Amino acid sequence: MHKTRTLSDKSFLFLKGLAMGAANKVPGVSGGVVAFVAGFYEEFIYSLQKFNLKAFKLLIAGRGNSLFRYLNLNFINILILGLIVSYFSISKILDFLIEHYELYVWSAFFGMIIGSIYFIAKDFELKSTKNLIFIAIGITGGILISLLEPATENDNLWFVFFCGIISVSGMTLPGLSGSFILILLGNYVLLLVDSVNALFDTLYDISRLDFSFTENAERIKLLKVMASFTGGSVFGLISFSHLLGYVLKYYKSITFAIIIGFITGSLGVVWPWKKPIFRKNEMGELILDSNNNKILSNYQRFFPDLGDSSTWIAIIFVFIGISIVLSLVWYDKKKREKNA
Repeated sequence: MHKTRTLSDKSFLFLKGLAMGAANKVPGVSGGVVAFVAGFYEEFIYSLQKFNLKAFKLLIAGRGNSLFRYLNLNFINILILGLIVSYFSISKILDFLIEHYELYVWSAFFGMIIGSIYFIAKDFELKSTKNLIFIAIGITGGILISLLEPATENDNLWFVFFCGIISVSGMTLPGLSGSFILILLGNYVLLLVDSVNALFDTLYDISRLDFSFTENAERIKLLKVMASFTGGSVFGLISFSHLLGYVLKYYKSITFAIIIGFITGSLGVVWPWKKPIFRKNEMGELILDSNNNKILSNYQRFFPDLGDSSTWIAIIFVFIGISIVLSLVWYDKKKREKNA
């Protein structure tokens, strides 16, 4: 599973980490799909499995080189670096694009998911009755999740820790969007917007040797929330990896079938033509959270107006999304053949 990587390989892996981080930020899009399509999903899962008792013993024994090789840190470190950089750069750009060009961004992601489904399913044994049953189960699960109504925001640190455990499902289980799960749990804005901004502002202050933030109660609260969320994410990532490593080893066909189903079911979440429905009280007034943000209830999806030029531009972006995925797959395939 471990492999020697050239500078080009490392650069490409870093870019994959950027893409994975950006996908995790968008509700309805799964970073695990990026890992699956980009060809490093299984290495990612099996590498995370190595964070176990043997790794702890190597650490205690001071065998740094052996620990580095055993944990496949040459792979994990580059990927995590890409994820971190993405959260403070690419995801910011995505926030801007979604705010100003929402229809076209969703259209591109919709196309990318269609391309991913094609890529994953093209070599899969779709005629198997057993596989079709588990694909149907995956589709049903994806659709049911998309129809759930979001909860209200909760900044209790134990609940935030739980959110961290659940949210990493988007990295480990393709088709299940961690950011969309956070919307359902009511903590998307708190954990992926407010806390990330608080951490960014804090790092900027520290770089200027400005520690006045320590007297800012709201900032400190958000940093505690981020720490709890991060702890839950790490715990969940390692725990899920052991579970998925087991099922990939003994039930690979069933796992792939459910993944194909989940990704297909997630298309409803990413459907470009939709408008948000915000939560209202019995008087019909909008309910706001503690930061005066409107609380998302769900989306009202509709079929596009074919007489509207924006519809055709969006359809073009759907095909662009499909082309991006298939081009990356083609490039990666050629690269592997060249290195073989």
